[in-house]
Amino acid sequence: MNTTYEVFRNVCPRNCYNSCAMLSYVRDGKLYKVAGDPQHGFTRGKLCSKGYAYLKYVYSPNRLRFPLRQYPRGSGKWEKISWNEALEQIAEKILELNKRYGSNLSLTYNNGSGNIGLLHQYASAAFFNSLGQHTKPVGNFCLAAGQDAFTYDFGQTLNPDPEQMGYAKLILLWGANPACTAIQQMKYINAARKAGAKLVVIDPLFTSTAAKADLYIQIRPGTDGLLALGLAKKLIENEDYDREFVENHIYGFEAFSRYLNNSDFSPSRLSTVTGITEEAFYELSQLLKEYKPCSSWIGYGFQRHSNSGQSIRAINALMALTGNIGKSGAGAYYLHLGQEAFPLKLANHNSSVQNRLVNINDFASSILSLQDPPVKFIWISGRNPLSQDQGLTAWRELLNQLELIVTVDLFMTKTAEHSDLVLPAASHFEEYDLNISYWHYWLALNEKALPAYYEAKSDLEIFRLLTRKLNKLSAGFSDFPAELSAEDWLASEITTQIKVSYGINSWQDLKNGPKKLQMEIPWSSCKFRTASGKFEIYSKLARKNNLPALPKYHPPQSSKHPFQVLSPQKNEFIHSQTKWLPRIIHDQASLVLINTNDAQTHNLRDDESVILYNDNGSLSKKVQITDSVPPGVLVVFQGGQEPINSLINESFCDMGKLKNHYNGNAFYDLFVSLKKGGDSAEAAWFFV
Repeated sequence: MNTTYEVFRNVCPRNCYNSCAMLSYVRDGKLYKVAGDPQHGFTRGKLCSKGYAYLKYVYSPNRLRFPLRQYPRGSGKWEKISWNEALEQIAEKILELNKRYGSNLSLTYNNGSGNIGLLHQYASAAFFNSLGQHTKPVGNFCLAAGQDAFTYDFGQTLNPDPEQMGYAKLILLWGANPACTAIQQMKYINAARKAGAKLVVIDPLFTSTAAKADLYIQIRPGTDGLLALGLAKKLIENEDYDREFVENHIYGFEAFSRYLNNSDFSPSRLSTVTGITEEAFYELSQLLKEYKPCSSWIGYGFQRHSNSGQSIRAINALMALTGNIGKSGAGAYYLHLGQEAFPLKLANHNSSVQNRLVNINDFASSILSLQDPPVKFIWISGRNPLSQDQGLTAWRELLNQLELIVTVDLFMTKTAEHSDLVLPAASHFEEYDLNISYWHYWLALNEKALPAYYEAKSDLEIFRLLTRKLNKLSAGFSDFPAELSAEDWLASEITTQIKVSYGINSWQDLKNGPKKLQMEIPWSSCKFRTASGKFEIYSKLARKNNLPALPKYHPPQSSKHPFQVLSPQKNEFIHSQTKWLPRIIHDQASLVLINTNDAQTHNLRDDESVILYNDNGSLSKKVQITDSVPPGVLVVFQGGQEPINSLINESFCDMGKLKNHYNGNAFYDLFVSLKKGGDSAEAAWFFV
């Protein structure tokens, strides 16, 4: 009996700050254990609960094993078919639509962050580009407003090394909850605090990170920008800003100072609008004056409001005024765009094709508006839009318009349930890839550790097979390089620049362990990539794009409905991707958290069923009463069987077009009313 293990290196490919490196212990083609990789300098051999649960993921009885066909759509009547049958049906439909309309503009895809590996997240884009002109989704669900704000201010989004946060003396977390959603970062925050740093958490919710803070400021959703501008005014009035940095490296200080001086950013107004006390305001302004260097971290939930771009610019301005840029332990943390240094051969395959573009953040409505020709075919992978997207009314109409819906997934998701064909996807243990975090600086290899699970295939392999099928039926129809293996694609990403930056000679070197990007502290030269070469509080580019040149406060949206709903992540969830975890975990997503006073006003008790409703629909949830949620706010966690997105309006942020073609989603500008009633089955969900 074989008692030894082969050990492979893998990387969690979930849409998460951590991108944890793993060691997979395999014997006779079976995975026996997953552990953290101690050679990864950021994650240091630790995983979260989701990572340690990957055995349940790989061998879940709910994993899809074979291609499935449903007829009629939505009936639940599935039949097992062969890969050849599935590929033939797909190829014939693509060719038939091309003949009918004289182009491939009736084809589209909807790809997301279910696997953010360097290869597999871009496989769909490469394949559809190989067909020539098609209907291409562009935009960004989570990051668009912030990317634009950083571009207006700095000229580029550059994240400081998060390991440097351990040297900060003051850490400001704006809507970030790393104790829950970026647990690997907590060791650096804890190290800084052990060395005397102060931790300030500014968040509408009393989170697990807020519980550890030296100062917790509970703020009304969407009013952070007003607080940042008020702090800036206070620092300027008291001349507590960094004069040398301001005079030499900031463009627009005088205009900004005049704007603040001529506007009411008084502590009393801030208290009225934001809900924070004047004492907390003064304490925070004093901390900004006394404690340097300061690290400021803007969470992604923060920018899910209609005014988020302006708010982020206000926080960036605060960091610039205090000189907390370009120094060890200082900086404005948001997003590491490490992938931009790679050639991204798949993403850029035939990238010169002039496609018809649609907004991924308003996907269904955008597709429905198209004619000449209308879209009739969709390929969905790495996403579960019926669980995560806004505008489900439009999605229902779109489903009726489409002639073929193909979903590639590991599990039978809500979206898969409403598809014609469902193809079983490989897990990341069954494919090669490279992983570059959007937070830390480490590059890691994901090895193929396991054989395919039954008939599951990777996205790359599926498109190789589909290309061959298409070209067999119509020679030269697709120029997707079907002859290239995953290893070939890996090799194409390791350019001379990448070799130097990471200290490697080939991708195979990463089999010996992850490597860290070698680069100087962002903006340490104080040479910014703006038109002026300075940090631009006053941005001519923003003005050119019909935005305020200065960061200005715009009140958040309001509604006739009394409750604002926030939908943060739980530690156990990544959106809707944890179907392999125990049902008790998913039960948490069936809860609505409500403030004690609001519960008393509505005569509610714990575990009582209530209905949340607005003009878009209704959902039943079970009450959990807590003081961690402020009055007027409800919390419904992401994930679960009946998600909150059925109530979300089509609402957008103020920025996003500069870097991502379209503005981001304002998911947190969601308002509902509440009444007693409903049942735990939540049968009112839109697509049930």
